[in-house]
Amino acid sequence: MNFSEKLKEIRKKEGISQEQLAEKIGVTRQAITKWETGKGLPDVENMVIIAEIFKTTIDELLMDSVTKKTPETFVYTSETIYDIDCEKHFDVNIGSAATIMLSSGDDEKLHVKLSSETLENLGSIFKIKLDDRKNKLDVICLNKNKLSRYEAEESLTVEIILPNKYSDHCEIAASVKLLAINNLHLNRLEYDGDAEQVMISDSSGSLELTSKTDYDITVDKITGRLDINQWKAKTIIHIPEENIVNVINKGRKCKVYYVKEGKAEECENVADSENEITVSGIFSELVVDLLR
Repeated sequence: MNFSEKLKEIRKKEGISQEQLAEKIGVTRQAITKWETGKGLPDVENMVIIAEIFKTTIDELLMDSVTKKTPETFVYTSETIYDIDCEKHFDVNIGSAATIMLSSGDDEKLHVKLSSETLENLGSIFKIKLDDRKNKLDVICLNKNKLSRYEAEESLTVEIILPNKYSDHCEIAASVKLLAINNLHLNRLEYDGDAEQVMISDSSGSLELTSKTDYDITVDKITGRLDINQWKAKTIIHIPEENIVNVINKGRKCKVYYVKEGKAEECENVADSENEITVSGIFSELVVDLLR
């Protein structure tokens, strides 16, 4: 069950109309309709409000169940921790997973935590292989039991915490349903692979997303640069109108559109040239959804 289905289900379960929910959040009823029909996602601030209204969490809203669970007795975990003593280029290969959560940490360690609600023997199914070579660290999630891509994308969550002090550049190759980037601060992040949904909050630096499939991205604001590199695909970026930055088309036969509450909107680039969104690749579309 995706976010749109969950929102509609829990709203009806609580006996709240779309109009009542819109009033509680401070948005229009049309916005609720858009979220419940899968045509967009709330921004981070509104996602927090929704979680508070329904007494749940953002993770539960975005993951596969809205029922309350007890992690201590229900969720299986396996964590790898590795000491870092100098600036590193991290090259991470995860393969398939339901979710990747990426952030910066205050300690001088790399944390890779695997979690699942159904895979009890995570340590025997997956192995985190590390190859440390001078200023580069390769991190590979090995699927020892040959779990299928479908099973991994239904059951595996990977949390990666990079040491803030020693992180400059990180490359990630993966295929996930959700890529959640929160409190990540480094010079450059390159993500190569599929992600049905991308959520970016409280982060800075240059982020490049490369894929042949569509992206649906929700971001609170751009501090640095967000590059979308696609081939015959479409990206929707949901961003608060007041946080819009320069949008630059660098692609070949790529198009950029602006929409507001489902209607086409004209928008000119702002004076600030330090923070920007760029689209590149071939025959791709970038839709900038301006949120209230």
